Amino acid sequence: MTQAGMEVFDRRLVRRHRERAAARLEHHDFLFREVAERLVDRLADTKRHFPLTLDLGCRGGELARLALGRSGIERLVGIDLTLGLLRRAEGLALVADEEALPFADASFDLILSNLALHWVNDLPGALIQARRALKPDGLFLAALLGGETLRELRAALLEAEVEVEGGAGPRVSPFADLRDGGALLQRAGFALPVVDRDTIAVTYPSALALMRDLRGMGETNAVAALRRGFSRRTTLLRAAALYEERFAGPDGRIPATFEVIYLTAWAPHASQQKALKPGSATARLAAALDSEERPAGDKVPRGAR
Repeated sequence: MTQAGMEVFDRRLVRRHRERAAARLEHHDFLFREVAERLVDRLADTKRHFPLTLDLGCRGGELARLALGRSGIERLVGIDLTLGLLRRAEGLALVADEEALPFADASFDLILSNLALHWVNDLPGALIQARRALKPDGLFLAALLGGETLRELRAALLEAEVEVEGGAGPRVSPFADLRDGGALLQRAGFALPVVDRDTIAVTYPSALALMRDLRGMGETNAVAALRRGFSRRTTLLRAAALYEERFAGPDGRIPATFEVIYLTAWAPHASQQKALKPGSATARLAAALDSEERPAGDKVPRGAR
């Protein structure tokens, strides 16, 4: 999780990766489509209408194609860093940065985000902007990649780079931590935050096939401290060999783990449930447990029950 003023990701590089991926994204968008389905399924339990929805980091409109007309969503606006991806989207879409939303306060009834927020430098700030853009009692629902994502690839690249080049750089981007999600939502001013996760396991014929797929998704490394220039071919080949040695299954295919963290919360509203004030309870716990209540600090005599 990053703070304002810190540059963990090179946003220009993020845009460049997405532009490169735009032409053939349909051959590599399985993860975006899968998580979009799961996000839309979560809305099915919410008996609400959302006249105006924001798709935050919409890429080619994978989420919009599933969400429009379902789960109470009537109109949807998509934003993304990348014009090439937006040309694939349907409906109203504009180039904009998830870190600097160009909308007035209280504009949207629902904000959805499908695997985009793990690339922002200031996640707390982005969440604050999202909360401000929601109408009171509006819903925020986002999916972002978590810290267990690509753990196998991370381990293989680290070992290969140390072995071949004598040192290791940040070859796989850092991801969010599940434990921080609820605190970040509360810090951003959201109410009723809920954080949970899924693990999606995918297999590939080789580690090089996984790397090609990540490139096709536009999800290759964009860490600002990334070593410039091309990765050494010998390093990548050694990483691929190590990956297969360490993780390949009996069928020879290698696994790739994607941890997806879901953030769910509401913009504050007077009608929402609130915790009772301390001391306002009308029944005593001791009575419910049929036990004797003692003031704090009192000691039970030895041998007593």
